[in-house]
Amino acid sequence: MGDLRYSPDTRSPMQETISTIDPQTDDTAPREEIELRLALHARQHQAVARLGQVALREQDLSALTDEIVATVASTLDVALCAVLELAENEKTLEIVSSVGYRGSGTLPAGKGTQAGYALTERRPVVTEDLRGETRFDPRPLLEQGVTCGMNAVIEGPERPFGVLSAHSERPRRFSEDDVNFLVAVANLLSAAVERRHREELARHAALHDPLTGLPNRPLALDRLDLALARRRRNGTHVALLLLDLDRFKLINDSLGHAAGDRVLVEIATRLRAIPRATDTVARLSGDEFVVVCESDGATRSNVVELAERLCTVFDSPFALASGEHFLTTSVGIAIAEDRNDTSASLLRDADAAMYRAKKRGPGRYELFDSTMRAQALARLRTESELRSALENGQLCVFYQPIIDLASGRPVACEALVRWMHPRHGLVPPLEFISIAEETGLISELGRYVLREACTQAAAWQHRFDVPLQIFVNVSGCQLANPAFPAEVTDIATSSGVLGGTLGLEVTESVLIEEAGSTMAVLAQLHERGMRLVLDDFGTGYSSLSYLRQFPLDGVKVDRSFTDGLGNSPRDAAIMSAIVQMCQALELTVVAEGVESSTQLEQLGVLGCELVQGYLLCHPMPAEQAGEYLERRLEAFDLDVVDEARSSLAGV
Repeated sequence: MGDLRYSPDTRSPMQETISTIDPQTDDTAPREEIELRLALHARQHQAVARLGQVALREQDLSALTDEIVATVASTLDVALCAVLELAENEKTLEIVSSVGYRGSGTLPAGKGTQAGYALTERRPVVTEDLRGETRFDPRPLLEQGVTCGMNAVIEGPERPFGVLSAHSERPRRFSEDDVNFLVAVANLLSAAVERRHREELARHAALHDPLTGLPNRPLALDRLDLALARRRRNGTHVALLLLDLDRFKLINDSLGHAAGDRVLVEIATRLRAIPRATDTVARLSGDEFVVVCESDGATRSNVVELAERLCTVFDSPFALASGEHFLTTSVGIAIAEDRNDTSASLLRDADAAMYRAKKRGPGRYELFDSTMRAQALARLRTESELRSALENGQLCVFYQPIIDLASGRPVACEALVRWMHPRHGLVPPLEFISIAEETGLISELGRYVLREACTQAAAWQHRFDVPLQIFVNVSGCQLANPAFPAEVTDIATSSGVLGGTLGLEVTESVLIEEAGSTMAVLAQLHERGMRLVLDDFGTGYSSLSYLRQFPLDGVKVDRSFTDGLGNSPRDAAIMSAIVQMCQALELTVVAEGVESSTQLEQLGVLGCELVQGYLLCHPMPAEQAGEYLERRLEAFDLDVVDEARSSLAGV
């Protein structure tokens, strides 16, 4: 019944044309009818062009569909026009915009209705008499008081978007121009849907992590800002939880980044199941995740409970091709308490709390408090002032001699950096070295100390005519740089310090954390004649494998073992074992932190070669250290000097 078959144009929807009518080819038609048809044809063209302009400037799809149904109803002079969108389950059609439609806004999507039939056939469907229609059930349309009509499919990017329908209350015949017009408008809407789909994909990609599918940093912080704005208006409670995986780098380094990515995807899946649906779980960067919480009645205990549940995500192992692996996470919690809190300030506070948790051990959580805020501000201020100190020459080097226990003669000096703060005076390294390491300033600072120490050592060697050794502490950041051996060699050569008298002190923690990359750098330093000393021996894992694996020349035993000498037989036994082991391995032993004559005597009994501590000499500026060395060295004759030269060969 009125089944007009339509072959769509292959041109783009915006170029869709409506069939033209040539009055010269229809000699039987009265001139008035031809002019009427041409006018209607032009009107349809103008309508399509105007809707195309609306589609280009209108970002709201619902506003565009409202404009479309109004324009189609007016142009075709029909009582009922609607845009019906196919549901996700593809079982129903929902009316999203309409003119003249009454009753329910949902229809079945199958062949039971004209719109569903058009979707099934994927082509326009025209009926000129609904009462005689047999292809589908016409009753829903007859109940709307219409007698005839047509539908065109609105295509979508992956499946049909829906149907554009137009129906008339009075009997009429829909011309080919009418059908082409409806199809052109449907194609125009299809292009708009496709454009919106692409924009949504681009927007989703811009605001979501491509690996896990979680919201990314910009989206998480935007939602946090919106939650904070609602808090200022309504007094809701807002909290941010920052998760940083413990030792995740070990997974990437040992099993590869593909394995690390699989772990991150699994973690994201587990984290999604913990908070409420209204909370936001996001991947901030790398192995950091955040949870944004907002609630009318949230308390500190609620947030802490959530943190504990988030930690349980890591109770179960992660299954990889290499086997099962366990991980933990450190969690920092920041709760909004001030009207001026922002996403940046809350993230900063959560980050500070997370680092405190990480320092206290893996798998912990910490709640940010006012004390932590003061510490964070102080660290920020220290970082800024330390940068200025490097630029303005406020740093200086102090020297603490190392004494040969048997002769009492100074055989080396350790270079120790100090900060001459313009307001606070002398600042000890414990207050700024960790900040320098975190900010990357440690490389510049270390370079300065190395240059100053080598220059001063060369001057003393020339002044006293002895191969006085100089020891400089180096950081993991410096040892991670493949160019560091060449840099040390250049500084040592240009300073004129005697070959074999520059020693570099490395802590156990550096060897543990950067064993792979550090090994090659240490080997090069050793080949270039640098003495390598393991500092603070006994404070880390104290693995004997490090003494065998790394090219070390000596160890400095931590003061914690020296403290108990004379009082603790256990400490004396440990020190004795260390000394004997190092002597067997031909490693020189330096005992740190000697502060009493009892300790000094016991170290002599145990066979320790070199000592360092406040009992013997405090760290002091270069001028005072030079005076000390001059006094002590003048007390020895040339025979002792020659003996000292021999004893230093193994240091």
